[in-house]
Amino acid sequence: MTLYALGINHQTAPVALRERVAFADAAVPAALAQLRELPGVREVALLSTCNRTELYALADGDGRRLADWLATHPGQGDLHAYLYRHAGDDAVRHLFRVACGLDSLVLGEPQILGQVKQAWAMARGAGTLGGELDRLFQHAFVTAKRARTETRIGTSPVSVASLAVRLAQQSFARPADSVVLLVGAGETIELTARHLAQAKVKRLLVANRTYQHAQELAARHGAVALPLDELERHLFLADIVFSATASQSPILTRPQISQALSLRKRRPMLLMDLAVPRDIAADVAELDDAFVYTVDDLDRVVEHNRRSRSDAAQDAEAIIDLQVSRYVEALAFGARNEPLKRLRAHGDATRAELVARAKQQIATGQDPAAVLEQLAHTLTNRLLHAPTAAMREAVASGNLDFLRSFDDLLPPAPRDADAADPAP
Repeated sequence: MTLYALGINHQTAPVALRERVAFADAAVPAALAQLRELPGVREVALLSTCNRTELYALADGDGRRLADWLATHPGQGDLHAYLYRHAGDDAVRHLFRVACGLDSLVLGEPQILGQVKQAWAMARGAGTLGGELDRLFQHAFVTAKRARTETRIGTSPVSVASLAVRLAQQSFARPADSVVLLVGAGETIELTARHLAQAKVKRLLVANRTYQHAQELAARHGAVALPLDELERHLFLADIVFSATASQSPILTRPQISQALSLRKRRPMLLMDLAVPRDIAADVAELDDAFVYTVDDLDRVVEHNRRSRSDAAQDAEAIIDLQVSRYVEALAFGARNEPLKRLRAHGDATRAELVARAKQQIATGQDPAAVLEQLAHTLTNRLLHAPTAAMREAVASGNLDFLRSFDDLLPPAPRDADAADPAP
C-alpha cells in the first residue's frame, strides 16, 4: 500500500478549471464512497476549498485510478495535465505544508487548517478514513500547531477576505464611500464584513438564501439583511459586491448586472467573486461598467504578504521537515512491530476462546482438574503449532540463519540435577 496525495490548485489551474472539480459539502460523502469502491483503494479523504481539490489515499498500484477519477469526474474534458501527484514521504510533506498554510494563495492563511480538519472529519463520518490516514491527519494538525506557535507564520493573520477588501480600498470604489453588498453568510463573508466594518463602510447590505443567517450576520455588523430572492431589486444600490456562497451555479448573471448598471445610470460596479465555483457569471466581465475580480486576481496584493512572511515560511518548512521525518520513523517502527502485534493478537484470541470453552465445560459439571489439564494442553499446542512447523521447514531446507535466530528466542535449557557442579 502506498500513500498518495493528488489534486488541482491555484498554482496549477485557473478558477475556470478549479470550479469544475469543486465539491460542495453535501456531495463529499457520495464522492468518498465512489473513491473507496475503486480497486485497490483502502482509505481516502477529500479536501475541497476555493483554491484546491485534493485526494489523500492509501492505495495499491501507482495511483492512476485516483488520478483518472479526479481528472475526468467533471465529465467536461480531461484535466490530467493540471493535476499534481505526490507519493510516500512527498505526500506526507504536501499535507503538512497545506495544513500549515505554506501551499496557500495567501501564505500562512489560517482558514486552511479548519478546512483540512473538516475534510478529516467528513472522511471519518463516511467511513473511508482508516488508521493510517487518521494518524497522518492527526500528525498534520500537530505540525500546523507547532508552525503557528513556534514561527511568525501566523502573525497578523491574512485571509482572502482581507486581501479582497484591501484591493477594494485601492480601487475607484472605496468602501468608506460606497454601499457594499455581501452575498452569502459563511466564514468568508463573515470575515469580509469584519474588515469592511474596520474600513468604516458607508452602508452594508447582506443577502443570503437563508434569511435568518443574513439577519444574524447583519446584526453583528450594523448591516441591513435581504432575502436572496430580493437581491435583484436592490442590486443597483451596490457600488461594491462581495460574493462567496456554496452555490454550484452563478448567483449573479449578466442580465441582472446589466439591468443594475442601467438603473445606476452607468455608474460602475466593483464585483469581488470569492467563491469556487464562481458566483458571478464569467460573461459579466464583458460589460463596460462592471469590474469583476476573482480569487485569482489577488496576486498583486498577495505578493507583499509573501515577501513579509518569507523568513517565517523558511522556519515553518524546517519544522515540517522534522515532523515528516518523525512521522516516517513512527510509521516504520509500527510496521516492524506488526508481526509482534499479530502474534499477541493470536495468543489473546486463542486464550479467550479456550477459557470460554473451559468455563462452559465446568458449568455443565465436568471435572475442573480435567478441564484445566485439557485447556493447558490445547493452548500449548495452538501457540506452538506455527513456530514448530516453521522450525521443521528450516531444518528440512537447511536454513541455519533462521534456526540461529530462533534459538535466541528460546529460554535456557533446564539443568540436569545429576550434572551438578563438583565439590571443590
